[in-house]
Amino acid sequence: MDLRVLTYFVAVAEERHIGRAADRLGMTQPPLSRAMHRLETDLGATLLDRTAGGVELTEVGRILHEEALVLLEHADRLEARVRSAAGRTTLTVGSLADTAELVGGRIAAAFRQRHPNVSVRVHEADLGDPSAGLRAGLVDVALTRLPFEDSGLRSQVLHTEPVGLVVREDDPLVGQAPVRLADLPGRRWVRLPPGTDRVWSAYWTGPATTGAYEAPVRTIQEALQAVLWNGMSALAPLDQLMPAGLVTVPVADRPPSRLVLAWPGGGPPPLVRSFVRIAAATYHHQDKRAE
Repeated sequence: MDLRVLTYFVAVAEERHIGRAADRLGMTQPPLSRAMHRLETDLGATLLDRTAGGVELTEVGRILHEEALVLLEHADRLEARVRSAAGRTTLTVGSLADTAELVGGRIAAAFRQRHPNVSVRVHEADLGDPSAGLRAGLVDVALTRLPFEDSGLRSQVLHTEPVGLVVREDDPLVGQAPVRLADLPGRRWVRLPPGTDRVWSAYWTGPATTGAYEAPVRTIQEALQAVLWNGMSALAPLDQLMPAGLVTVPVADRPPSRLVLAWPGGGPPPLVRSFVRIAAATYHHQDKRAE
């Protein structure tokens, strides 16, 4: 069985939509649809129920999805082990702000168990580089947050988080219903470093820049301290732990931030594919246990 086609099928099964799966795979929709029809013909079974809103797995499709995940992970592990046998392999993981803390503890043990001979190096980026080193070619895969300009990159969402406005506990907005940033033109906002990705900067800062904090902030702690000491405003995930004296007010006019795994477009190396699969499976499994 063609592993490439199985990879296509897994993407369709997880996205529940041919178009979204094609975007994830970096290909157009027609050849992906043809590949799914050929797979069904080869197996002599219907794998997908096509609906107006996308696709749903049949019972046979669910069985194939479960087995395909095992087979693809084994193939990745086999290639990675062969490569590591020739010499110790290094995987460089980019981390943005708190992402390594949020995700790393969940997946480190599972990854070490699968790849005991791989050395993992973590590169921590500041808020001026939302690609966490991917754009500069410093890392193989990144734990980061969308949105930012991600053309040429591929990603998998681990979690979505609403964002809130970080203010001091004596701010008049504390205790109010969700606020709209568009209705708060007079606030002073922290500023990200010059040259920061425009999509990222527009998402995490407010509508007005007049009176912005003189020095750009490069870390979450710098941003929070600017709010605490200087009465600035900043945005953060709503479940971000706040130091004493700060409060997060829900925001109504920002879509949720997405915690993602990101990697360069094209065909990722087997070790990156394995890291993504292990991270996604471990993260989601622990989320279900927490529920």
